[in-house]
Order: sequence, then C-alpha cells, then structure tokens
Amino acid sequence: MNMNRIIRNSLLVFAAGAFSASCADYNTTDDFTAQPDPAFVEPYKDLAPVKSYIDRSAYANMSLGATLKVVDFNKQELAHAAAVTNFDNVTFGTTLMSGTIVNAKGVMNFLDMSDLLAHVEDIGYEVYGSPIVANANQPDEWLKMLTAPIEIPVNYVEGKSVNFNEMTKFEGTVESNPGTVSIARYDNQNTLRIGSLGKARIIEGFEVDPGAKYTTTFWVNADKDGSFYVTFSGNKVAGSGSDGKWTFKGGKWTKIVIEAQSAPGETEGYLRIENTRSPVIYIQKVQVGYYPDNHRKQTVQERTDTINYALNAWCDGLMKINLGRIKSFDLIDEPLDVKAELENGMYDLKHSTDNIFWQDILGSENYAPVVSRVAKAAFEKHEGDPAQLRFFISETGLDEQKKFESLKYWIQAWDANGAKIDGINAKLNLSYSEDAATQAANEASLNLLLDNLASTGKLIRLSNFDIKYQDATGANVAAKDISAAQRQKLADYYGHVIKSYMSKIPHDKQAGICKGNLADTNDPVGLWSIDAKSKDWVRNATYKAFCEALSGK
Repeated sequence: MNMNRIIRNSLLVFAAGAFSASCADYNTTDDFTAQPDPAFVEPYKDLAPVKSYIDRSAYANMSLGATLKVVDFNKQELAHAAAVTNFDNVTFGTTLMSGTIVNAKGVMNFLDMSDLLAHVEDIGYEVYGSPIVANANQPDEWLKMLTAPIEIPVNYVEGKSVNFNEMTKFEGTVESNPGTVSIARYDNQNTLRIGSLGKARIIEGFEVDPGAKYTTTFWVNADKDGSFYVTFSGNKVAGSGSDGKWTFKGGKWTKIVIEAQSAPGETEGYLRIENTRSPVIYIQKVQVGYYPDNHRKQTVQERTDTINYALNAWCDGLMKINLGRIKSFDLIDEPLDVKAELENGMYDLKHSTDNIFWQDILGSENYAPVVSRVAKAAFEKHEGDPAQLRFFISETGLDEQKKFESLKYWIQAWDANGAKIDGINAKLNLSYSEDAATQAANEASLNLLLDNLASTGKLIRLSNFDIKYQDATGANVAAKDISAAQRQKLADYYGHVIKSYMSKIPHDKQAGICKGNLADTNDPVGLWSIDAKSKDWVRNATYKAFCEALSGK
C-alpha cells in the first residue's frame, strides 16, 4: 500500500476518524460522494475539507474558489472531486469566453458549458463566470466579418481602347528586341504582330484604381495554335495552360478576356503580352475597363449598431444557457494598456488596429456601462435574479500603484456613466523569497495592494492565488526539489496572505480567494503534492496552512 496516498480512484478521501464527523456537512453533495480511504495517513489525516474552516457567521461573504479546465471538471474525476469537496466554487479561466464558444460565422457552441452547468445544478455547487468581454480570447473572426465593408452595386466604367487597324506604326512600349513587335498586315487588316519571344505592352497609359478589378479584351489569331503570358500592371495573370500560359487555336480570331487587379503599389495601368516560343501571333481591338470596388466601409453608426448587435447576441446566448445559475462574472478582463497614457497621466484602455475591440466601437467611457447593461438585461431575461448578480473588473499587476490608480479612475468614470460594477478581481502574481529584503518588499507590496483595494469600497476578489518559491539568488525552486523546511516557509506565507486579506478587506466586501492550481505543477504551488510514482495527490503543508488561516489561527 502507498502510505502517502490521499486521493484514490479519482475521489478525494479523508481519514476514517475525520470522516465520521464531517461527512454530512462536507463530504456529500447530492449524488456526489468523496469516499473514505484507509490509505489516508499522517501527517494531515485529521484535517477536514479546507472550506469547512471558514467561520461563516463572521465571514459571511468569504468563499474559496478553484480554477479548473472545463474538460477536467466535466470528467468528474480527481480534480473535480478535490475542487467540489474543498472549495465553494470553481472558475474556468478563459475557457468559457466568447473566443472559444463563437465561431467565425457567429455560431455558438455551448455544449461543454451546458453539461457542466447541469452537473453543477445537480450537486448544488457554484461557478464563477469567465469574463464576458475582453481584448483577448474574443471571437475576432466573427467581429471582423460583421464589421467588414459592405457590398454595393457598381456600374462598369469604360476605359481605354486601341484599334491596331488604324495604325501604321506601333507606338507602345516594346520590352523585347524591337524587331519582334510591329504593325503588320494579317487577314486583310493592320494588326499588332508579336513574334516568337516578343514582349510588348499592347495597351497602356491609364491610371489604375488598386481596389478595382479590370477587364481587358482583345482578339488574337495565328497560323498555328499559339500561347502567351499576360501581365496586368505588375500582376502576372495565369491562364489555363501549363506554366500559367494563355492558349488559343490557330486559324481563327479568338476573343481573350483578362480580369485582374493591379499589383500592390502599382499606379501605372498596362497589359503586357509576352509571346512564348509559339508561332507569330496577331492582336487586334484592345479594350480595357473596370468595375469599381464594390465595397464601402461601414459608417460609424453602422459599426456601432453592428457591435451592439454582436454584444446582445453573445450575452443573450450566454445567459440563455446559464439560466441564472452563474451569478458572479468578470464583466471586463484586463482593460488597461500600460504603454499608453491619457492626458491626466492615467493608463489608457487597450485599443487595436488589427482586431475589433469592443471599447473602440462603444467608446472608452461607455465600455463598461454598455456591456453591464446588456449582460444584466440578458441575465434577467433568462431567469436570473438581479439581486444576486455581481459584476467584477479583473486586472493584473494592481500591486503597481499607477496601474491601481488607473483602474480606479476608469471604474469611477464607468460608475458615473451608469455601469454596474460590484467588485474588483485582482489577479495575483506572488512569490516567496529566501532573501529577507526581497521578502520584506513582497509583503509590503501585498499590504499596499490590499489597502488600496479596500479603499475602493468595492467587493474584492483575489484570483490566481499561487505563490512561487524563490531561493536567495532569485531562482525559482521546483516542486521536485523543494525541501520540507522550504515547503513550510511557503505554506506560512500562503497563510499570511489569507489572513491579511481577511483582516484588511472589510468582511462585507470579501468576495473570496481563488486558487490558481490545486496540485503542484513544475512549481510547488499546490495544496497537494503529486507522488512521483503513483501520481496520487498528497496533502502538504500548504493544505494545513489554508485550514489554519481560514479558521483564524
């Protein structure tokens, strides 16, 4: 028997002694049960599920969240069991955002989300919603399609024409030996004669519209079957013959129709014919014209209407599947651009020249007001209780003072314009350092962050709650290399962060803490370590630190 094993057969397990006292309260949720396992051993066998240590009477709003992938949750195996048993709610990061769900044609695939919400409802569990809008993980192809130029009817524009029967000397540009191109009699008329390997611009001297498709027609004849290459204003136009040749049958006049646009950057209009090693060819009656670009850009109002349609369609589809079951969402994710400043010195919102960003169309000041209004209306339309709905603005790097002040500025501007913004979801990037000065700076930064967040008067949620361990040189210590003593120092800092949050953030503003990873990755960030041989999850010192910190010890 593996004496370190604490999760077995895909289910979280408890010590037999602890199980008898905690099963009814913590271990059963409708049809889901985390089974006891006699392999549960020291040193943490007497600990109950982590969430059970929260004093709900003193910390009524405090909750613990876990971050999982949708596929791992829907499997209802090990990660699912650990989350459901130990945490109040689960979040799925970016995997339930519109970029994953909406395809290029606007078709929405909610199959995974429908499955997980049905299961969540069955077991009486909670989900924290993925961001409703953002700059990344959005349906970029759909938004580009919706805002693309509009097709309009256009009329053919007559251009230039040449009748070689009226010439005695070719006055165009010859790009080969001059003797290979000339005006000559053929079939009782003057024609443009192009000999073997001859090359000439048979019509030229007109300006080209780079967005227009030009139609050039001419008649060609030869004593034998012939072939030639065509170039229109720098753009080689392939025919149906081998190597892109244009071919025709000899002995009769054949009408050739060339449709092409000019090459990028080309402004001079011309059509070049380059004879191959075929017999002499004769050309007559050249005419060029074009259909103007049959697209126009959408007007500002059309683009605004289009994006409002897309936002309404997305929110309606999301909330129709949701049916009020997810009650808290990130409304907007990571809106700030730290490389762009406003005149007042605050960071601007992110803007794009490549993709369609919602705020570029809706307007920076109206971004959150419009999104919150549309999302709230869809939530209420599809069985959601508006009294339970909560919207958060999520952002990284808020331990940097200017970034925090910038987010606060924008939230105040959005609030003034009628946005529903209930809280801030601060994405953490924490580390513990063995260097005393570095660690003191880490803790000072954390304290400033929590004090700043508390000053907003908003609900405060901390997410991505993983702490990396750094040695005195600043190098990260891997999970496979961390010692028991180092693990304890890391666990103590986890506890410090939890207690700091619970003491600095007013109780009625505590929206909870969300763990980034439940088990160790390459870094020792988990409440569980992973046994190298069995792959079992093993409770470690961080698990105990969570329990003690949440209980107020």
